[in-house]
Amino acid sequence: MQEKQKIAEQILHMASQRGADKSTCPSEIARMLFPDHWREHMSNVMEVAIGLYIEGKISITQQGKAVDVEKIKGPVRIKQPLD
Repeated sequence: MQEKQKIAEQILHMASQRGADKSTCPSEIARMLFPDHWREHMSNVMEVAIGLYIEGKISITQQGKAVDVEKIKGPVRIKQPLD
């Protein structure tokens, strides 16, 4: 549980820090929190990101457009919620 809270805090911090016009890659979050084993944590990062998206706290995009989080395929970006 603490790991997911730590991930959520980092995602929200990065989204806030980057502002409305910039985004971050989920792997960047994983690399910051788990530098030696970041790939092992990618599924948790995405799970937490999807939860934050459902709560309306972030947006998840592909090629600059909102993505259906139930059908994610390929690389995504995390950013502040889209208006």
